[in-house]
Amino acid sequence: MIRKLYDRVIGLAAHPQAIWWLALVSFAESSIFPIPPDVMIVPMVLSDRGAALRIAVVCTISSVLGGLAGYAIGYFFYDTIGARIVEFYGYAGKFEEFRGTYAEYGAWIVAMAGLTPFPYKVITIASGVFSLDLIVFVVASLLSRGGRFGIEAALLWKFGEPIREFIEKRLEILSIVFVVLLFGGFALIKLL
Repeated sequence: MIRKLYDRVIGLAAHPQAIWWLALVSFAESSIFPIPPDVMIVPMVLSDRGAALRIAVVCTISSVLGGLAGYAIGYFFYDTIGARIVEFYGYAGKFEEFRGTYAEYGAWIVAMAGLTPFPYKVITIASGVFSLDLIVFVVASLLSRGGRFGIEAALLWKFGEPIREFIEKRLEILSIVFVVLLFGGFALIKLL
């Protein structure tokens, strides 16, 4: 089922209204949908490299708005909707253990999840459940999602088709390296 859904989402990248489909997929992925918008970004930017910035911006804004929907699910509807989503992704057992860590490192957790292939929807729902400050949530989401989609679109714009395989095969590693560099930079600034 997931493979069929994945193929369908990739197919939407060639649709005449692909930018709107990207917005919808990006929104839904941040709260309930299992397929990340990256699968649409790659073919969309490669087919129109001049639209790379617009694609990244639409994806980022839609993702953050979808993240707010996920936050609302966690805040208002965790018992009826949110718990089922968290269970579907296999994180129900760890969710309560996560509460204490979240109170202290919530902004960093949102930023890290926004940059990596980790299911962002789990973090958006957790942010609502644990009542993470909404401004902190939005800023961390904008920076991390914008960074992820912006860098991806910029690499595709600059290098075209040759970078496609590199990104698709190494997205997880690239995300981890970026997170390490980001946290390392902040730690270095704090030390200086």
